[in-house]
Amino acid sequence: MTRHVSNSSWPGVTTRTLRTIDDLHDAGLVSRNDDLTRVADRYAVAITPAIVALIESDDDPIARQFVPDTRELETTPGENADPIGDKRHSPVEGLVHRYRDRVLLKMVHVCPVYCRFCFRREMVGPGREPGLSPSELDAAIAYIAAHAEISEVILTGGDPFVLTARRAADLTQRLAAIPHVKVLRWHTRVPAVAPDRVTPDFVAALKSKHAATYVALHANHAREFTPAAREAIARIVDAGIPMLSQTVLLKGINDDADTLADLMRMFVENRIKPYYLHHADMAPGTSHFRTTIEHGQNLMRELRRRVSGIALPSYVLDIPGGHAKANLETCDIERTSNDQLRVRDDEGAWHDYSG
Repeated sequence: MTRHVSNSSWPGVTTRTLRTIDDLHDAGLVSRNDDLTRVADRYAVAITPAIVALIESDDDPIARQFVPDTRELETTPGENADPIGDKRHSPVEGLVHRYRDRVLLKMVHVCPVYCRFCFRREMVGPGREPGLSPSELDAAIAYIAAHAEISEVILTGGDPFVLTARRAADLTQRLAAIPHVKVLRWHTRVPAVAPDRVTPDFVAALKSKHAATYVALHANHAREFTPAAREAIARIVDAGIPMLSQTVLLKGINDDADTLADLMRMFVENRIKPYYLHHADMAPGTSHFRTTIEHGQNLMRELRRRVSGIALPSYVLDIPGGHAKANLETCDIERTSNDQLRVRDDEGAWHDYSG
């Protein structure tokens, strides 16, 4: 049953991050039960004050992204603890080298919030994989320096915007000092979910004279763009750092044309270029978030009717097992004569897909 709440009197308004089922119960977001406790024991929980303030009911699009759900205990066929094959492509700790010219560098394994559909949900959160030690970071940077084909480093995790400005600056300068590294791309939710962390000092820490910096913001609904979030985004863009977007197509959250069009326009209004619309990954306990690919393709066709080209993302699937991305609007996907979907990776190989 939906419970509508008013932020003016709702006991859930908070000045601290909610991290336990007791916290969520006290904030009026959930009822205590053993199954929810099991969910929280298995997958990390964190909801920042900025997000709590946006929740209007227990099943609105914001709540569904962050409040634990007992359906997370249900694992369906094909779901995998490493659904996009990070470990298969990890030459050293914290590094993923899936594509020839770029790598992912996972400095930390914690986030300010934990999305209930996260594809790294088995790896992130307190008590999970630790962040990189100094020696592990040295090894990762040495690997990048030794591979001249790498021109782009994507900072991810966890959320790299949880680093201090000092650590972010040190990382930026070490990577930018590698002659063949030309682009640093930071992937984050922080400007929307914890905008006060985006300080002028932190923004300055992202920049270098020797490499271009981009920031990719993950947001899934236009309501995430609060005045504080817009100000945080402006601090980044006004500093000369281009921004891109990442969105996950999520059932009951943004899987209709009106919501997606509003979101893409909101990105552009805030000087963020829509980049990827991800088909939801096969992470454990996330089947209730996944739409069909056909539904996503229909939404993209409708989106093309409604918004300009600068507001259109690419609809993509990370092929399970680490086989790169497939563009779901092109000939990279087909249905066989026996009604089996299959997708083609960047090397031309076809893979059955049943998500």
